[in-house]
Amino acid sequence: MIARSFSSTLGVLAVVVAAALALGTGVWAQGKWVAPPEAKNLKNPLARADKVIADGKKIADTNCVPCHGPKGMGDGPAAAALPVKPANWTSPAVQAEADGELFWKITNGRGPMPPWKHLAENDRWALVHYIRSLKK
Repeated sequence: MIARSFSSTLGVLAVVVAAALALGTGVWAQGKWVAPPEAKNLKNPLARADKVIADGKKIADTNCVPCHGPKGMGDGPAAAALPVKPANWTSPAVQAEADGELFWKITNGRGPMPPWKHLAENDRWALVHYIRSLKK
């Protein structure tokens, strides 16, 4: 009886440890998000202009505000429920990224951020200009 109880306890313990490791691995996999090196060389084909930035803001208001917030600070109403917090577009880290890196991240997504490939390419580039306009 004691051997059976010990065996059951070990089985439950093994399941708990495996689950903890799996969850820990998922969180660990969400480390620093780095675009591939070739993304850094992508150049924004749209000239920076008030209309382009306004178009980018409309795209952000429609698609990005729930997570990134109305001012792009990563504090949208859905952010609290996400396992990985959305990027703060006003932060020095985001602002230091190349346009191509931002475009690549918007296009491909990761984790809770969906890929936005379905948006027209110029809309994604306009969004990059909008993100740039939020620089502190």
